[in-house]
Amino acid sequence: MGFMGDLWAQLGSIMATIMFVYAMSEKFFPSHLVSYLRKYTHRVSGFVYPYIQIHFHEFTGERLKRSEAYTTIQTYLSANSSQRARSLKAEVVKDSQTPLVLSMADNEEITDEFQGVKLWWSSNTIQLKQQSFSFYPTSDEKRYLTLTFHKRYRDLITGSYLKHVLDEGKAIALKNRQLKLYTNNPSSSWHGYKSTKWSHITFEHPSTFETLAMEPKKKQEILKDLVKFQNGKEYYAKIGKAWKRGYLLYGPPGTGKSSMIAAMANFLNYDVYDLELTAVKENTELRKLLIDTTSKSIIVIEDIDCSLDLTGQRKKKEEDDDDDTEMKDPITKKAEEEEKKGSKVTLSGLLNFIDGIWSACGGERILVFTTNFLDKLDPALIRRGRMDKHIELSYCCYEAFKMKKCRLACRI
Repeated sequence: MGFMGDLWAQLGSIMATIMFVYAMSEKFFPSHLVSYLRKYTHRVSGFVYPYIQIHFHEFTGERLKRSEAYTTIQTYLSANSSQRARSLKAEVVKDSQTPLVLSMADNEEITDEFQGVKLWWSSNTIQLKQQSFSFYPTSDEKRYLTLTFHKRYRDLITGSYLKHVLDEGKAIALKNRQLKLYTNNPSSSWHGYKSTKWSHITFEHPSTFETLAMEPKKKQEILKDLVKFQNGKEYYAKIGKAWKRGYLLYGPPGTGKSSMIAAMANFLNYDVYDLELTAVKENTELRKLLIDTTSKSIIVIEDIDCSLDLTGQRKKKEEDDDDDTEMKDPITKKAEEEEKKGSKVTLSGLLNFIDGIWSACGGERILVFTTNFLDKLDPALIRRGRMDKHIELSYCCYEAFKMKKCRLACRI
């Protein structure tokens, strides 16, 4: 027997009498008496009907933007509605590992329990009247979720339960979302209609920490560090630092640096932004790309020693180039001149990208540099505090590792 059935048995003829009196008053009594009667009728019904209702509408605001609270609560309810609701509806959810999601149908009701308190959730629809022309047309139906609970639990529900629902809903959505791999577009394409600074595809790299050939102790050290970072929101706020962490992966080619990044993304359930520095024209564009990244992401600059001349030895290199200018043919000189014009990102601009003021524009980000030649990088770029953790990856036979014969799998 549902919640409405329980209420009907409890209220019975009392509510019917109140409704009859109210209907007669609307028809025969003067308007000021109707207003007075409505006021006290509402007060009396409060004693008879000791339940409170909170409504969460699907769209809010003048432009009818989809409510984040509605979506999050719906995600929370969908995790349980397939076992509790009698009538379900199936929806295709974009960018989700479970593309077909079941949730309770319209005008359906399910129960929930929190700290021994019983609550009722219902999915409702209202037919809208035809409206005049609008720049923001609406659907013929208006949907909203209703939470019903006894008034004695008001503080518990509004103080703890709703936060629990929103936190659980966000956690479920994060767990089920499809990871993405982003790459930055050339700046020349940013000015078109609906242009984006990043393009993305589905991230489906199979690498995990279970498949990485690495000494177990060192692997656990990395995993512990990642978990500590992921759960460190309050810690970073307490010490006054942006919620981010830098990793430097270095070692010879083919030692698993890219696989390590993929394993980190799969473990944390973070998106990956593969930043191609040579496609960035200047420091301002680098800053704009940073602003357009989301939280819960890994920003990667692979082979940073080859991306740009950021070794702090530009002056020396320019002098060497001047000495060799007369020995180079015109085609080679022209190609090198075009390459120099390609990007004006400076070491200072990259340092500000890593830990300048703009680096705090979002939270929960990991920045990863990879290089084959550690000694080619400027010390300012990789100092502790910018690149918090340095991980050296070297050659290792996987079969020998499994037999515990490999001692050089990974050194941190």
